[in-house]
Amino acid sequence: MISFRLSATVRLIAVSSLFFYLFMTPVTTTAQHTRKPKRVAIPAKLDSALLIHDLAFLASDATEGRATGTPGNLLAQQYIAKRFDSLGLLKTEGTYLQSFTFGNTNGTNVVGIIKGTKYPDSYIVLSAHYDHLGNRNGKIYYGADDDASGTACVMALAKYFIQHPPLHSLVLATFDAEERGLQGSKYYVDHPFVPLDKVMINVNIDIISRNDSNQVYASGLFHYPYLKKYVEEIKKATPINLLMGHDDSTKSRHDDWTNQSDHFSFHRKKIPFIYFGVEDHPDYHKPSDTFDKINKQFYFQVCTMVKDMALLLDRQTKLQ
Repeated sequence: MISFRLSATVRLIAVSSLFFYLFMTPVTTTAQHTRKPKRVAIPAKLDSALLIHDLAFLASDATEGRATGTPGNLLAQQYIAKRFDSLGLLKTEGTYLQSFTFGNTNGTNVVGIIKGTKYPDSYIVLSAHYDHLGNRNGKIYYGADDDASGTACVMALAKYFIQHPPLHSLVLATFDAEERGLQGSKYYVDHPFVPLDKVMINVNIDIISRNDSNQVYASGLFHYPYLKKYVEEIKKATPINLLMGHDDSTKSRHDDWTNQSDHFSFHRKKIPFIYFGVEDHPDYHKPSDTFDKINKQFYFQVCTMVKDMALLLDRQTKLQ
């Protein structure tokens, strides 16, 4: 049997060891052992480099102006769908593509969905049109501002909201054949991927990448005045001169943008909209609407403003 009686020397060594352990050894807490791995920080900003890269491609020689039914349009369509797929946006019936026909022409919308974390059955539609005027008499109508700018913005928003999941579900829609009379959006609202009565609002983006006066308009408030407070809130936070107007149906057709882009298809279905766009510039619907004319800083700021508007709308349980 082991004796518990210790000599004085042994007792001194034991006490010294205990003192060293208690006062000289660094303290290790339970929290240190259970510390979770650090999360990789996700930027709160849009990916500006990818935004500009996408706009450059969509407005390049390769896509030849993206006229509906042309190889260049198909190339743009595939480019958008590939991006949606790489980001992991949800498909509808196994595809992002929605084919339609008008007259003797075939068109294709490209639509992806991000499910909301809190209100998955309530939707915000973020839209732009990716088609333009194509090649006419040997001249490419590049459509950098109209509307490669809006399409690249929607793609940037798709990446942002995959990284920062929204409360409501988002429909990221790039429509075809807008230049042929809003054909793609007309078809979509008649054959929607989500129930239209569950759509809170359409935020449409068309022609947003350049303006000499640093101005962009939020249009639609004449029809839906309760949306004005959201625009006023965003106006406080953006360096862009955000104006309201171009939606009064009592004024001239040229001044009223209500039916000038894809938001009109939603408006006809009694779905509220906010349309972001700049006033016409000298290169509108001309071959000279090219990538080199883009004001990159202004463009990024407008896309950021649209992102902030989407976030603000997403925080509402009801728009009123």
